[in-house]
Amino acid sequence: MLWVRMRWGPRHWPAWLAVGLFGLLARLPFPLLWALGQGLGRLAWLVLPGRRAVAQTNVSLCQPGLDARARAQLVRAHFGWLGVAAVSQGLSWRAGPGRLARIVRIRNREHIDACIAAGRPVIVLVPHFVGLELGGTAFTALVHPGMYMYQRIRNPVLDAQVRHGRTRFGSIPVERSDDLRGLIRRIRAGIPFFYLPDQDPGPRRGIFVPFCGVAAATVPTLGRIARLAGAEVIPTFARFLPQGQGLELCFDAPLADFPSGDEAADTARMNQVIEARLASMPAQYFWVHRRFKTRPAGAPPLYPISRRRERRRQARQRAGRVGT
Repeated sequence: MLWVRMRWGPRHWPAWLAVGLFGLLARLPFPLLWALGQGLGRLAWLVLPGRRAVAQTNVSLCQPGLDARARAQLVRAHFGWLGVAAVSQGLSWRAGPGRLARIVRIRNREHIDACIAAGRPVIVLVPHFVGLELGGTAFTALVHPGMYMYQRIRNPVLDAQVRHGRTRFGSIPVERSDDLRGLIRRIRAGIPFFYLPDQDPGPRRGIFVPFCGVAAATVPTLGRIARLAGAEVIPTFARFLPQGQGLELCFDAPLADFPSGDEAADTARMNQVIEARLASMPAQYFWVHRRFKTRPAGAPPLYPISRRRERRRQARQRAGRVGT
């Protein structure tokens, strides 16, 4: 049915080409896939100066103890891991449980197995490290299906392919606009909920709490969902291993005394959990995201404005003047 629903017009051919290419790459041995990804990442570092600048800004803010040379090395290494994540996308779409079990090593799964076996509701706290997509697929194939928040991709070919890859082992997509009560009922019924917390939500949905010592707009709903569902929160991290050895999916112990009932304190604690793991695998955190795009009132912007964004801003200003 997936193939029947797709559009075949010429404007979708590049997306189909990408889907086919990822499918072919998924057939390669993982060490070779790792080497290709590292090479692609080095190329991306050269040809994507805007994203490189974002990563450099983020690393400077979040790793102030590093000197300029160490920060530059970290950003280069990060782009290599981004390349590995990119070429591994086909594995998330196509690899079966047997192949995934050979690539992904699951650590400390007793933490989540105990909760599921006891029937306790579970929220899986999954921060944005680059192995997230492959780790999430391995979770649903090898541990337990779950629910995840899904934001539609504009291209319908890629949107259908990503949705197919994430649901093929029984996971349930939840739109951001869906009723929170339905989500709570499903968590209480024993379906783990994958919560991805560390993206800039904008000024309307976020509150400012520290992340690596910098005020960061952060979605404050983890504590609320955990309280309403009576759920355990289990931090979970995906980490690519060196030299193409595979990927680790690591479960930490459930957060103790969480939630506290204090929204800001619970949100700050969530960020602290992410910071602690970031310290052990800094090159694999998603540095190319504008994590600090939303700023407190009166604070200056932290990221350079690209020419394209500046043209859009000027166009909006002109449109506003015309409409007055």
